[in-house]
Amino acid sequence: MSETASTRDWLSIFVLGLVWGASFMLMSIGLEGYGPVTVATARTVLAAAVLLIAMPMTGCAMPKPAPGLWPMLIVIGLLSTAVPFLLLSWGMQHVPSVFGGLSMATIPLMVLVLAHFASDEKMIARRAAGVALGFGGALVLIGPDLANIGNSNAPLGQLACIAAAFCYALSSILVRRCPPIDALGMSALTLAVGAVALIPIMLWLEGVPNWAGMRPGLAILTLGLVQTAAMTLLRIQVIQSAGSVFMTLVNYQVPIWAMIYGAWLLNEDLPWQFFVALVMILGGLALGQWRSLIALLRR
Repeated sequence: MSETASTRDWLSIFVLGLVWGASFMLMSIGLEGYGPVTVATARTVLAAAVLLIAMPMTGCAMPKPAPGLWPMLIVIGLLSTAVPFLLLSWGMQHVPSVFGGLSMATIPLMVLVLAHFASDEKMIARRAAGVALGFGGALVLIGPDLANIGNSNAPLGQLACIAAAFCYALSSILVRRCPPIDALGMSALTLAVGAVALIPIMLWLEGVPNWAGMRPGLAILTLGLVQTAAMTLLRIQVIQSAGSVFMTLVNYQVPIWAMIYGAWLLNEDLPWQFFVALVMILGGLALGQWRSLIALLRR
């Protein structure tokens, strides 16, 4: 792994933020023609198929049996694909796409809290202050609608998005404890686990999907093939080239791009609390990751 990030790495980080930030807009468009389970299942199946095909093409072999490996892959697959994809797809029926992007910005903050209990990364004062600031931003984000629980599905949709973020955070902690496995293999197999879990649920609740038109159909195809499959391959490449700390720079871009796409292409309203929440969440993230960010900028 290189000590410095190349121009290609910086361009890749920009592309990842640009493309992943559009995921929430594409989910909203896909929901115009398909049910939430179908949206979640289609993106998972498409991405799993691409990555499973990519494994032998890149020389990545199936992992050898190791104690606890497959049970861990199953749990990670459920928590990193099936459950959060379902939660996001259902929740975004009731909230703007911008909210989905903002809620994902809380993932690194949740990881800091979980790491305190699950690893040796203890919650020092600076990290605690960053977590408090970021979670304060999340409260600003969802607070105005909490009083309407029972009268509207919007608060439940918001909580579903936050719960999806928690699933991603928990899965990232489990990845650290997983027996050694190639990154591409882990991505492909966990997506395959998600696909196996979601397909029967889709068939039971929503049936076999039909082509619902160009707009929602292309949105789902792009979501599965580009946002999930292609960007997973690019993410692995960046981590191998410049490291996982460098990869965290994507976290600062995704909510900003989600707001731009939502307002510009979907004409979604951006209430004042969205901007306040964005500043607080990203500020808390920067405070919690301060030393890593300084070290990164000094490379």
